[in-house]
Amino acid sequence: MVVLVTGSNGQLGQSIQHIATNYPEIDFVFCDSSTLDITNLSNIQQVFQQYKPNYCINAAAYTAVDKAESEPDKAHLINAVGAKNLAEVCKENNIILLHISTDFVFDGDSSKLGMTKGYTEEDQPNPTGVYGQTKLEGEKAIQSTFENYYIIRTSWVYSQFGNNFMKTMLRLASERDTISVVNDQIGTPTNAIDLAECILKIIVTNNQQPTTDNFGIYHFSNLGQCSWYDFAKEIFRQNNIKVNLLAIPTSAYPTPAKRPAYSVLDKSKIEKTFHIKSQSWEKQIPIK
Repeated sequence: MVVLVTGSNGQLGQSIQHIATNYPEIDFVFCDSSTLDITNLSNIQQVFQQYKPNYCINAAAYTAVDKAESEPDKAHLINAVGAKNLAEVCKENNIILLHISTDFVFDGDSSKLGMTKGYTEEDQPNPTGVYGQTKLEGEKAIQSTFENYYIIRTSWVYSQFGNNFMKTMLRLASERDTISVVNDQIGTPTNAIDLAECILKIIVTNNQQPTTDNFGIYHFSNLGQCSWYDFAKEIFRQNNIKVNLLAIPTSAYPTPAKRPAYSVLDKSKIEKTFHIKSQSWEKQIPIK
């Protein structure tokens, strides 16, 4: 079984590489943007012809949420056009596509702060910024192209790889005595290793028991919910770092892109379909 991974230099791509040896039944092909440019249809066709994958994991994305507000065309090209290109080549070659999407497809209306269940796959997307909009366009492009896909929405991804909130907090703690973090945006941190394991379990399950019944959209993150302030506090606690951490409202930290006030994802569907149990977000923070 050949699994091709796009965006191999990102934190999800690196996380998949980190656990690849645990899956000897999979022959992985890791492609960064210099090897496989998802915005270039002929490049995709050429690479897929060379490696003949059975599955494609699309971990390539434009994820700079604030920068996307000033680079909408670039974000659209990678997140929407790139997704459509992959779907078209996957359809041509009978390849199953696993595409990673985001909680930012939802508006995160603060009126949902009292919710205990979180957003389900049936809830209506309503992105408020360019990043979420282009990711939703990518989802729709895949859905309108063919049916052999798994779209996996996730949230607040972090790891020991790439750029992410955890690494930013650890860096800031080494540079300053006081750090201010917003405490009125609620979501769920997701360890990229757990996300990688989830994706590969779906592939292994489908390969062992092939079915078209399970294709569609799924939500995956770690369990529970917290604010960014709570997340930072737990990172410092687990790493025995002493720093003066201040909780501030979003209004005190304006950004070009509006963040969802509430973006917890409900995992019931993925648990029921693939027996994938999420781990508590507090337990999954890696020590630096």
